[in-house]
Amino acid sequence: MFSTDRKVVVTGVGATTPLGGDSGSTWQGMLDGRSGVRLLTHAWAEETPVRIGAEVAVEPTERLSRTEARKLDRSAQFALVAAREAWADAGFTGPAGTDASADPDRLGVVVASSIGGVISLLHQYDVLRQQGVRKVSPHTIPMMLPNTQGANVGLDLNARAGVHSPVSACASGSESVGYGIDMIRSGRADIVVAGGTEAAIHPLTVSGFGNMMAMSKRNDDPAAASRPYDRARDGFVMGEGAGVVVLESAEHAERRGARVYAEAVGQGLSADSHHITQPEPSGRGIIAAVAGLLDSSDLLPTEVVHVNAHATSTPRGDVAEVKALRKVFGETMDQVAVSATKSMTGHLLGAAGGVESVATVLALHHRLAPPTINIDDLDPEVDADVVRGGPRPLPRGRIAALNNSFGFGGHNVVLAFRTV
Repeated sequence: MFSTDRKVVVTGVGATTPLGGDSGSTWQGMLDGRSGVRLLTHAWAEETPVRIGAEVAVEPTERLSRTEARKLDRSAQFALVAAREAWADAGFTGPAGTDASADPDRLGVVVASSIGGVISLLHQYDVLRQQGVRKVSPHTIPMMLPNTQGANVGLDLNARAGVHSPVSACASGSESVGYGIDMIRSGRADIVVAGGTEAAIHPLTVSGFGNMMAMSKRNDDPAAASRPYDRARDGFVMGEGAGVVVLESAEHAERRGARVYAEAVGQGLSADSHHITQPEPSGRGIIAAVAGLLDSSDLLPTEVVHVNAHATSTPRGDVAEVKALRKVFGETMDQVAVSATKSMTGHLLGAAGGVESVATVLALHHRLAPPTINIDDLDPEVDADVVRGGPRPLPRGRIAALNNSFGFGGHNVVLAFRTV
């Protein structure tokens, strides 16, 4: 039965991002304040108004065999790379069942994407038009399905407790982690591999976002284009990659002697019901999500000393988030170190919540908040203690951190992690 008393912990992390091909290099890139945004070299980028992006630092084909890679959409390739790293990092030596400490019937997977197998879909449509029906790949449907990322991770790890792929735009990765926490608390699973992945750097998506004026057009200075909280911010930079965590019940982790990074306290969910793309300006939905998190857990507002903010580098969204946090935490907001890691990774859409969950967990584990880069002129409406200039030590003792994710359609997800 569902119980908030059933403690959930994080025992493994994995990532592949514009900063590095694994969680370690990604985390170090964040601490170093290094940008993963570069000029796109694809021929099609010469014709688009936005010619910059944050592509992965290490191609997934360097980690996957040619045979398995050709059957997977790029987003599923990323998911598999990150999930395998997280699984090994948690101390498992093979798929559930082959490793006796992981029961397949008690293992779940929740890995999501915002856009799904869009690159495979559009590529195969080009094949259809240019080469004819018989040249379309027989793997097209499995590659384009919106659940392909979670399904392939579930198959790889032999997960039988349930495989899910919640879709909530740019909140998808965080909602997956929250769903994983609930799976363990409900008694459905002892272990859940959860996170997000995205591969959507394509002329159609870049043109679509660019024409709706959502993306930065700072093509002459890619590394400085993603600039949350800066007065001159002009939109987000699209990134790609994946971030995955291994969640376990504390009892299960203790039985097998697992290393624990942090406690996964829970999630808060809400919807703005305001606009399909614009955030509700007062932060009403964000406030409701944080309040829901606090009401449904034993987390104290005074424990929160760090926030990995959604902060995409858009004029309206960055300010709305800060105002909402200030309304919830009041004066205690002054003790919260705010990091906007999208300044370095770009916005990974459905993967953002997964990658930023990894960053939030590692921030607590190492007691270091990563910096936000590219702030030359802090927006005066940003009433928060934004970490700049280098990583900042976090206090000793029992502390907590939030990971915020918000998506088109008004989806709001706030995750909380705490030291153990």
